[in-house]
Amino acid sequence: MEVILLRDVPNLGKAGDVKKVAGGYARNYLIPKGWAVPATKGNLKALAERERIRKERAEQLRQAARDAAAKLNGQTVVIQGRTAPNSTKLFGAVTADAIALAIEQQYGVRVDKRIIDLLEPIKMVGTYTVPIRWEADIEATITVEVQSRGEAQE
Repeated sequence: MEVILLRDVPNLGKAGDVKKVAGGYARNYLIPKGWAVPATKGNLKALAERERIRKERAEQLRQAARDAAAKLNGQTVVIQGRTAPNSTKLFGAVTADAIALAIEQQYGVRVDKRIIDLLEPIKMVGTYTVPIRWEADIEATITVEVQSRGEAQE
């Protein structure tokens, strides 16, 4: 019996694969658990349509990433950090989360903090080059300028 796997099944295949399995295995195990459906013409057509929609969405996301990379590449993001008077050491640290927030505020581009390739948090005032990698072939390099906000006399 041929079935279409709806999810990854160990030692059998990945979601979307069409596999030939024993009838009892399909009827008594895979189909009742919702892990597979019979490979009928209708189900195969629905699978092809889902795959086409998935590819379209992936291409749209890839294009959005390319647009964001083109807009951000070479730009400078300014972040204010608190420092003690006459010091360049920050009280806290500038993390990928803070950089993502600053990019969204300054350029209107939403960037996930997980794709910002910051090896360790920035702890000193200065200028830093930070790569952003959406995918292997889509990346941008931004300059992060950390400025001292100082501590006002209160």
